[in-house]
Amino acid sequence: MTEQTHQIRLHVNGVEHEAAVPARRLLSDALRHDLGLTGTHVGCEHGVCGACTVLVDGQPMRSCLMFAVSAAGHEITTVEGLARPDGELGPVQQAFRECHGLQCGFCTPGFLTTITAGIAENPDPTEDEARDMVAGNLCRCTGYQNIVKAVCRAAELARSGEDGAA
Repeated sequence: MTEQTHQIRLHVNGVEHEAAVPARRLLSDALRHDLGLTGTHVGCEHGVCGACTVLVDGQPMRSCLMFAVSAAGHEITTVEGLARPDGELGPVQQAFRECHGLQCGFCTPGFLTTITAGIAENPDPTEDEARDMVAGNLCRCTGYQNIVKAVCRAAELARSGEDGAA
């Protein structure tokens, strides 16, 4: 028996996409498999690790916990949407590069989206606030020191406009 699909429109990274998905298709799977946006990584599939975090209407959301049909009508930003329109790195991406905030890179997309939302809410975090900001994301490679440094540096870049963003 063929599973019934639903025709949905997803607004991802400023572009509208149409997809036919089963009702139980996770947003993470729709992004990766239906839209070809493979930057969103799937780790634990239980919402614990944070690797699949995307922004839904500017708020961090575990895409492995949200159905794609529920995302219709919302603005979704994946890691691919964090770069500037000219392709240059956004402030969080730039800070991760400068501060060596990644190693294997598997968890990085979730950190980048989480931090982007965190800095929008708190544009001048202390080191403790930066640590709290990323506390819900797991990394098996780093000791989080450079990730915390990257949060503070990203906030600095965003405030000063050094990343070129308006």
